[in-house]
Amino acid sequence: FILNVITILRLFLTKLKTLWYSHNASDKTSPLTNWQGERRRVSQNLTLRCEQNTMFENVSGFHSLSPMIQDFLYYRHCRSFPIILDLPDKCGGDDEPEDVFLLLVIKSSPKNYERREALRKTWAAERSYKGKVIRRIFITGTEGSGFEEEKLNKLVRWEHQHYNDILQWDFKDSFFNLTLKQILFLEWMDRRCPQARFLLNGDDDVFAHTDNMVEYLQSLKDNNGNKHLFTGHLLKNALPVRNPENKYFVPLQVYEEEVFPPYCGGGGYLLSGYTALAIYKISVSVEIIPIDDVYMGMCLAVMKLKPDSHMGVKTLYWHIPSRQVDKYDPCYLKDLLLLHKFMPSDLYFLWQEVRNPNLPCIVTHYSLLF
Repeated sequence: FILNVITILRLFLTKLKTLWYSHNASDKTSPLTNWQGERRRVSQNLTLRCEQNTMFENVSGFHSLSPMIQDFLYYRHCRSFPIILDLPDKCGGDDEPEDVFLLLVIKSSPKNYERREALRKTWAAERSYKGKVIRRIFITGTEGSGFEEEKLNKLVRWEHQHYNDILQWDFKDSFFNLTLKQILFLEWMDRRCPQARFLLNGDDDVFAHTDNMVEYLQSLKDNNGNKHLFTGHLLKNALPVRNPENKYFVPLQVYEEEVFPPYCGGGGYLLSGYTALAIYKISVSVEIIPIDDVYMGMCLAVMKLKPDSHMGVKTLYWHIPSRQVDKYDPCYLKDLLLLHKFMPSDLYFLWQEVRNPNLPCIVTHYSLLF
């Protein structure tokens, strides 16, 4: 009898805890408590939905790999992670979908607050340009541990409440999870924003001339986002890095082929809504590798779709053939689409300068045609 009473009391207390967390999670006046309750919930779901695949321990050479790569292989199959911050109405919602011409999808980490602020006030500002709607989304996971993680995610939550521009999932935001971040976004797009005509997919440290992008996309013949487009800094015949000391090291246990398929550098590229959703649908059958831009090329290769080169996109390097011209001269940048990498302070300056109609430039020295 006593054991039965104890069991009933335990069940009752568990129910009270559940109700308490549920009540606090719905309290919009307490962002930290709200986030903590949500974090507990999604962590419990994650434990149930994604288990470690220990079969990889039998793969030759597994134990010689770094803990980071081992961890990637253990959870490589996991593609479904709970969403912490959502944007259900970013594209107008189901009842009144908005005609989004260019959706800016920017990969960011929770700690990169200054970068996000700079982008919101420069090239990633939500607006209409020449009658075409531009919308912005930052995609991120979680970062840090303990108090640091709570602090960073509280900051992200406040940003989200103020700007309504962050998608966050409950997975570790790391270099090895960039591909996962892309897949989760495409899943979200398929559900929440399938009508977006074109996308810019890029990092939070690039300079993107979004006005030029709209003009370029408007100039396409017979493609209003309903046909294939994937263009950027094209890389062909790239070899997997087999040096374990390199950041981009890809061991044979992760990717066996000797050459990567053609792909565009992940700093930034443009693609149509048609191609984005096609990649999402085929991605279920393409095994994840940690290099996200290569993975997109792998998906395109399976569908026999080709990525294209655009001379206005420079994600790896760029060169001005004159020692008398500053590398960041706005006269050079004003005709490009995208360059990588920039500090937030440089972005403020350049965005104002390249859009200055009175910028004094010698056309013959700087002009770069699309």
